[in-house]
Amino acid sequence: MTDTFPRQYARTQRLTLGEPRNIIVSPDGKRVLFLRSPAGNDTVNSLWICHTDRNTEICLADIRALLNNSIPEHESAQERARRERAREGAAGIVSFSCDSEVLHVAFAVSGRLFVGDMHNAREVLVNKPAPGTIYDARISPDGKHVAYVRGSALFVCDMQGNERCLTPETASDVTWGVAEFVAAEEMNRQRGYWWSPNSDALAVERVDNSPIELITIADPSQPTVEPQTRRYPFAGTTNARTSLHVIDLEARSTDIVWDAETFEYLTSVQWNKSGLVISVMSRDQKLLDIRKVHTNTGETESLHVERDDKWVELVAGGPSLIAENMLLWCGERNGARAVLVNNIAITPPHIQVRGVVNADAKHVTFSGNPIDQPHVLHAWRVNVATHEIVQLTHDDGIHTVAVGGETIVVRSATMHHPRSRTLVNNHYELLNNAEQSLLSVNVSFHSVGNRSISTAIVLPENHDGSALPVLFDPYGGPHAQRVVASSMAFTAAQWFANQGFCVVIADGSGTPGRGSDWEREVYHDLATSVLNDQIEVLIHLSEIAPCADTTRVAIRGWSFGGYLAALAVLRAPQHFHTAIAGAPVTEWKLYDTFYTERYLGNPMHDPQPYIASSLLHDAENLTRPLLIIHGLADDNVLAAHSLELTTALLHAGKPHEFLPLVGVTHMTPQEVVAENLLLHQLDFLRRSLSLR
Repeated sequence: MTDTFPRQYARTQRLTLGEPRNIIVSPDGKRVLFLRSPAGNDTVNSLWICHTDRNTEICLADIRALLNNSIPEHESAQERARRERAREGAAGIVSFSCDSEVLHVAFAVSGRLFVGDMHNAREVLVNKPAPGTIYDARISPDGKHVAYVRGSALFVCDMQGNERCLTPETASDVTWGVAEFVAAEEMNRQRGYWWSPNSDALAVERVDNSPIELITIADPSQPTVEPQTRRYPFAGTTNARTSLHVIDLEARSTDIVWDAETFEYLTSVQWNKSGLVISVMSRDQKLLDIRKVHTNTGETESLHVERDDKWVELVAGGPSLIAENMLLWCGERNGARAVLVNNIAITPPHIQVRGVVNADAKHVTFSGNPIDQPHVLHAWRVNVATHEIVQLTHDDGIHTVAVGGETIVVRSATMHHPRSRTLVNNHYELLNNAEQSLLSVNVSFHSVGNRSISTAIVLPENHDGSALPVLFDPYGGPHAQRVVASSMAFTAAQWFANQGFCVVIADGSGTPGRGSDWEREVYHDLATSVLNDQIEVLIHLSEIAPCADTTRVAIRGWSFGGYLAALAVLRAPQHFHTAIAGAPVTEWKLYDTFYTERYLGNPMHDPQPYIASSLLHDAENLTRPLLIIHGLADDNVLAAHSLELTTALLHAGKPHEFLPLVGVTHMTPQEVVAENLLLHQLDFLRRSLSLR
């Protein structure tokens, strides 16, 4: 069978399988641990080590061999949900933990527990195990115990498999050691427990989901199968009740105390030798209280309260104590996000900080971008005392780093290479088994209009200059960029371009990297400025792409991009002539509390921003072809969004197309679905723009 790009794109999970990932560097810089699958079409990861003194790569844990050549597939429902929150499509070892010296590891696969040293790995056979399968295993800093979740409880065992339940619980809607839905989906907090630095206790989150509304997700293709039930916190409704507890290895527990009525969100936990620090946030997200925990009593003291009249942005890697009486966090200062130590900015105002990678009392390594270059991501190291800053990456691209001792590992994706490259100390390249795209990208970058909207134009390979219909392909919303200096980001867009389109990707209002004010333009209105920026790019399109035929303009997108695509044909049909809306949020009251209320407020207090941002009220305005696509198993953007929109369109007498995807979640992981979905969209675009 002849390989095609849609087929390649699907079976390689967007060309990501086979590349090194989950990189951890030992504190002495001598060992680099990472995951990798053996081929670009193989989903099963194994654990590898690179010794930096001799630049050799050795497989520490071949998971197929450990499972007697069987394919890992027996994940619990809880583990599948955790992977969906993390958008994890791979198999085998998808995460692992190390002790403090990176000499021992632990991981769980197919509900079984494995541990290893720097030579090999073995399964830990738990003595008299409790019912249920193991997931989210984390080894203690001293390497002598492993904690893990089984069912809804947290357990710990030693290396001989002697197990103890630390959190006995009988209530069906209560979990221990598991991040609640909004934490994992929206706060980028994927975990619910944390080891103490001396390995004698853990900070453990308890979540009571019973106050949250119950929903059902059914499979209409199998009417005899009982629907799944989930708890989903719709905007304006009650959240889960969360609490934090310090529990020692004998299961003795101390409750951690803060004003949970005012600060109902637990956003981060950091426990190092300088102390246990938690961050808690108010429901309206305008206050973030950073508190130090006195672990013996459970009492907490406020170290700093960060305030914002719109919302406080959560940033990866903090807050934490980097030394006694030295508090690190990130906050908005002088129009940009900065690294702060004791409320003093140690990063310059022309850099937008995106996350903290590593920090101690002397240096902070962080990722960010120059505000006038939002399409790149670099790494810097800043001296805490002198504020002297050193840039660690230089080529235009998307660079992420891992550090330990004097070793730095840089994963780089640029426009000059078709695949990512992972360099150890800038000279040894880790083997990358990912496939190279069948396509070569033809991309140009532009700053468009008076607002300098970051825009990419993708034209067919070897384009002859002839006129082309236009396809806008945005995400266009908060927390995600599409215009980035990485060729890998444009492979799907290039395929559409090769079918005869001028593809336009614009990062407009609310997208990250452009500074505090730009991100906050969407406050209380997720529609107007977002759509206006796409229109602004279209108005100026002939200046940067003379081949663009603006009498034939389509727009496609997924998730927020799907919302934007439908919004475009409903509110600006004079500019956009057809749309594909994939998994769109159509009614913001049906989305979750944390994300939605950050931008639109609480609908119980002020419904107007929700009305202004909803698509349902615009259904009667549809005059253009619209294809709506939605996975019926989506537990993030529920299928109810698309069903409500198609119902409203039907009531208004507006013809449209609806493609339900049976058994498909928000990330469409199935190979056949992913391949044919691209082909179906192309067919719709050709039909609706009369391109046949």
